[in-house]
Amino acid sequence: MTKKLSLSEENYLKAIYFLLRNNEYDLVPTTELAGRLNAKASSITDMVRKLDQKKLVRHRPYKGIDLTEEGERNAMKVIRKHRLWEVFLVEYLGFGWEEVHDVAEQLEHIQSDKLVDRLDDFLGYPAYDPHGDPIPDANGKIRNAYTELMSDCDAGQQGMIGRIKDSSADFLRLIEEKDLRPNTRFRIISKEPYDGIMELERNSKRVTISEKVASNLFVKIDR
Repeated sequence: MTKKLSLSEENYLKAIYFLLRNNEYDLVPTTELAGRLNAKASSITDMVRKLDQKKLVRHRPYKGIDLTEEGERNAMKVIRKHRLWEVFLVEYLGFGWEEVHDVAEQLEHIQSDKLVDRLDDFLGYPAYDPHGDPIPDANGKIRNAYTELMSDCDAGQQGMIGRIKDSSADFLRLIEEKDLRPNTRFRIISKEPYDGIMELERNSKRVTISEKVASNLFVKIDR
């Protein structure tokens, strides 16, 4: 049975999950976890010990941390709530996609499973949030996510933007200005070999982006 957790415990599990998945760690170094949560080493040590005792993480001293099956299940519940609330805030309350993250950070800690299930039903069981990230189902199963970065693609390739890696407000505003939201089709007209600058065509218009921007766009290339 899923344990009822505190806000801090949920934040730790979610942070460990993202570090494991996004950085492809087998074990998350405690220094990396401290950096992501902006926490002191002593606080990390205390919380990891607590989560280990609850059998939500496995801590291997001097090596790192990973999630147990139950720990990952709890992390996925938090992520599911966060992404469903983002959909609701954008589609029904008129929030901009660049401003929903901080609000969803608060709403993701609501404990009622019944409320979350009804929210999912009300929204029509969305597959992705406004940033293109997949929404886990009620069993914690996650749909296929876009994993190829535009920065790894070559001139002449075309496809669809799937999700945005950097969810900061400044970056999302830039993506909005350049009309590169998820589900936008594009074609790479050129790519500079030295600095990776790309010229794209999307919606019958052309735009130039840096390698840094391209490295924050997950895409699906036509095969």
